[in-house]
Amino acid sequence: MPQTRILYVEDNEDLRDSIAMLLEEEPGYAVTVCGTGEEALALLAQDDCDILITDVGLPGLSGVELAQQLLARKPAQHVLLCSGYDMGGELAAMGPHVRALTKPFEVDELERLLQEMVAALRSAA
Repeated sequence: MPQTRILYVEDNEDLRDSIAMLLEEEPGYAVTVCGTGEEALALLAQDDCDILITDVGLPGLSGVELAQQLLARKPAQHVLLCSGYDMGGELAAMGPHVRALTKPFEVDELERLLQEMVAALRSAA
């Protein structure tokens, strides 16, 4: 079974490194990390990802703007937005494959959401 390609965008280096390390422990995940939305767009221009996990409050291009640009090109993209505030109504407008995780979050909550997204990807394939 092919690995699930995850692009994780987080400007907080400590958090980015910690979460990336946890994700990389999962044998089914191939994880790429970056610190800005602009860097993420450059990476996505070269290679797609299965799941985009992004912080909302990035410097420059926000996580929401990054997700919107990616979804405009690839409407079936799975996106997980991480934010310090509830994104309720904003999410519904972004599409059926966009989820949110409120910071601070528990690792098992992240893992549960990722498992749901991976299951959805497999059932669509």
